[in-house]
Amino acid sequence: MSSMKKVGDAEFDNEVVSSDRLTLVDFGADWCGPCRKLHPIMDELAKEYNDQIKVCEVDVGDSPQTAMKFGITSVPQLLFFKNGMVKDTIVGLLPKSKIEEKIEKYL
Repeated sequence: MSSMKKVGDAEFDNEVVSSDRLTLVDFGADWCGPCRKLHPIMDELAKEYNDQIKVCEVDVGDSPQTAMKFGITSVPQLLFFKNGMVKDTIVGLLPKSKIEEKIEKYL
């Protein structure tokens, strides 16, 4: 069972923009190899930082409006939202430690 919440166009604003805590959004796609490698890392982060952050996943194929709105042109791409604003971005597959460094920066 994934700890990440799958979010689509319809619930994005409610789940992410309105969130009261740091929210990581993993933009990816089923056909993307690096996305599949990132998935377990994001799952671990969701469990480890359970009380502090929210981790969501957006499939760019299922949610084209949200992907377009945030200019997602390559996947995987992580956006860090805080207070409804994008604070940081990671494009591509990075080690868990690098993602954690960014999380710590915004907690």
